[in-house]
Amino acid sequence: MTTPLSYHAYHLALLQSLYDTLRAQSALLEQVPEESNELFMERFNELLEQLEQGDHDSLYLGQDILCQIISRYPQIAHLIPRDLLWYFGGDCLHFMPDEEIAQYQLLDEHRADAEARGEAFDWQQARQLIQSN
Repeated sequence: MTTPLSYHAYHLALLQSLYDTLRAQSALLEQVPEESNELFMERFNELLEQLEQGDHDSLYLGQDILCQIISRYPQIAHLIPRDLLWYFGGDCLHFMPDEEIAQYQLLDEHRADAEARGEAFDWQQARQLIQSN
């Protein structure tokens, strides 16, 4: 049995995957000037580095980057994992319907309860259970 990733590590892995996907989709990003794409990807990489170092103050940068993906590259906005919109919160929540927000609020309550009991919480498994109901 594998140990579930921490809440932070799980979302960091999703963010890294999104970064890799965007890099691989460079042909789709051509509608924005190349130098603008380079600067955007540099900022995205900085976000990854900050989060890897445990800098949770970078959550605002994450909100900005996800919102920019949606506005700059709408053709690939569907590639953003919904979990990342919830994780970064703020303006990202505007892209989530109320029902979905309610599901994530319930997940956060379950996570807080598990942490209060000193138990490990598998975010991904819990999300799948709630979404299947």
